Amino acid sequence: QGQLVESGGGLVQTGGSLRLSCAASGRTFSRAAMGWFRQAPGKEREFVATITRSGSSTYYADSVKGRFTISRDNAKNTVYLQMNSLKPEDTAVYYCASGSYSTSRSDIEYWGRGTQVTVSS
Repeated sequence: QGQLVESGGGLVQTGGSLRLSCAASGRTFSRAAMGWFRQAPGKEREFVATITRSGSSTYYADSVKGRFTISRDNAKNTVYLQMNSLKPEDTAVYYCASGSYSTSRSDIEYWGRGTQVTVSS
C-alpha cells in the first residue's frame, strides 16, 4: 500500500513560481507512473501532468504546457511539479497521484491529500 504526501504549496503573485513535491512511501513507487491533478473551488478535479515510471516520458494538459514541468527522483521516491509563470486560474488544490501513465482519474490507484496553491492577481 502506498502513501503520498504533497508539500510546497502556498500563495504567490501572478507570474511567480512554485515547486511542489510529493514524497511517496511503499515499495511500488518506482514501478508506478506518477501524476498531478488539481481541483479549483466548484470545479471537478482535472489532469495537470503525468510522468512514466522511468521518467523518460511526460505529458501535460494544454493549459499548463510550457509553464509546468513534472519530474521524478526514484532514488528519493519523490515526484516534483515545477510551476512557472503562474496565473490566477492556476489557483487550486494540487493532488499527487500514483497509477497508470494516463490523464484519467479512473486510472489512479493512490491519491495524496493535496496542497493549496493560490495565485494572486
